[in-house]
Amino acid sequence: MSLFDCTGKVAVITGSSRGIGRAIAEELAAHGARVVISSRKQDACEDVAAAINAKHGEGTAVAIAASISEKEALEKLVEQTHKKLGPIDVLVCNAASNPYYGSMDGITDEQFRKILDNNVLSNHWLVQLALPDMRASGGGAIVVVSSIGGLRGSAMIGAYNISKAADFQLVRNYAVEVGKDNIRINAIAPGVVKTDFARALWEDQKAHDRTAAVTPMRRLGEPRDIAGAAVYLASDAGAWMTGQMMVIDGGVTIGSGM
Repeated sequence: MSLFDCTGKVAVITGSSRGIGRAIAEELAAHGARVVISSRKQDACEDVAAAINAKHGEGTAVAIAASISEKEALEKLVEQTHKKLGPIDVLVCNAASNPYYGSMDGITDEQFRKILDNNVLSNHWLVQLALPDMRASGGGAIVVVSSIGGLRGSAMIGAYNISKAADFQLVRNYAVEVGKDNIRINAIAPGVVKTDFARALWEDQKAHDRTAAVTPMRRLGEPRDIAGAAVYLASDAGAWMTGQMMVIDGGVTIGSGM
């Protein structure tokens, strides 16, 4: 049996109606998991779930919309997962937001709180909600999709980067607390990936080429470039890895490609 086999596992992936989240859901399903597609809009979730079911069989994916900014919505997400698929074995906290671009000294309290709430507090809520299932079953895997922004400062997305750095510590701290329960929690830190979320960094050809030019691999990431790491962390392949951060950025953080 493959170390990457996820047969029988129930995986909840937030922000999975598109981009990195969708790619992760598709790959987990391809490796045998039953997946919950979740984002804010039910119709978008249903479209993705239908595509996965058409490829891997009915019942492989279910669509459950939820806003990460509302604790009650996340509680209902877990409740509906139990009803439709059963206890959670794998949790992928992928959804995030960034409502502000500019200097930190110009951000409003409301904008800063929204970033911290959606990118850090919501992940904490989801982990809390998934832990009882994982403890009862004897183990589980949690993946937080962070960003290489958490490793550096920025004149434009400083608050977002602060939230992503906080995610690294959230992962480390939970890993210390739940390791005794055979529950692993790790983070993935992507570089610039061609998703709607990062569209401003690649849609314009000049911006795309500038970013690619300083990337050692000379290209931007695709959502599927991140999905394999999530499968590794969710499966027995990552059975002894916890509290860590995997950087997947084409080499950007090791040095300029120029």
